[in-house]
Amino acid sequence: MELIQDTSRPPLEYVKGVPLIKYFAEAMGPLQSFKARPDDLLISTYPKSGTTWVSEILDMIYQAGDQQKCLRAPIYIRVPFLEFKAPGAPSGMETLKDTPSPRLLKTHLPLALLPQTLLDQKVKVVYVARNAKDVAVSYYNFYHMARVHPEPGTWDSFLEKFMAGKVSYGSWYQHVREWWELSRTHPVLYLFFEDMKENPKREIKKILEFLGRSLPEETVDRIAHCTSFKEMKKNPMTNYSTIPENIMDHNVSPFMRRGGGPAGWASGREQPPGPPGATGLSPASSRTRRGRGLEDHLHRGPERALRGRLRREDGGLRAHLPFRAVRGAGARREPCETGPR
Repeated sequence: MELIQDTSRPPLEYVKGVPLIKYFAEAMGPLQSFKARPDDLLISTYPKSGTTWVSEILDMIYQAGDQQKCLRAPIYIRVPFLEFKAPGAPSGMETLKDTPSPRLLKTHLPLALLPQTLLDQKVKVVYVARNAKDVAVSYYNFYHMARVHPEPGTWDSFLEKFMAGKVSYGSWYQHVREWWELSRTHPVLYLFFEDMKENPKREIKKILEFLGRSLPEETVDRIAHCTSFKEMKKNPMTNYSTIPENIMDHNVSPFMRRGGGPAGWASGREQPPGPPGATGLSPASSRTRRGRGLEDHLHRGPERALRGRLRREDGGLRAHLPFRAVRGAGARREPCETGPR
């Protein structure tokens, strides 16, 4: 991949009312010519929700747990990013040309922008949802290091945009809700980032069942180990260190930072980078005030569709989420069991 000129942090562009990275918006036209295949598998998430993690898990499953085969190319080549486009880099559509079946595909697109062919072909989908507050923190850091985004500004201003759906890909609330609703009529395995952190082997087995595949226990153990945060962070085929600095500046923030959970928000240990004077997460007043603002906004969001997964968090934030931010012990219904498959 060749070095590119400064992307200059262009403003977002709207496509069918959805704000997108300028270059990704330009890719939406060519994406309409995409033809899905029945044996494709789509990985869908809102940004910063475990996309690379589940992509690596799935590629290892497809390679029967052979890690050497998964080192054949960076994850963004092995799992083409459908709407990706950036100056000087191959687009997602270009990468697809050299991808043999069965293909793993990745998208962050809301349903309004998803190529209809994927639905018409009943392509299986693995969707991962993540705690909104952790998404917001991670997304803020990502905005800083990924230069295709506009300048993120202060943490407070970014969080206001996040809650208003004025960040790239629009509303988190709408995204997690509409993909949940799709799972009632389309083959969607709806997973939760927090469940994957708590028990990765259990979630890997769910994926295997969804795919109609089986692997020996020792292979599942190997997949869980090789796709752990510690292993993936040091793996150049998964940590995006091969992306040119003009697209992702790892000197600002690594692509894989801490694999965090709700503790990062609640404790204030997270310190999003920013210009002098930018408000971080550590001041209690900002953390509590913004957390309560997010709570209020979530009450108007997808929790009605996902009421069975609501959870109150500690630390004074009390944010109602459409899934459990910290999973407790005890059996309960999983979202993948509630809809037809």
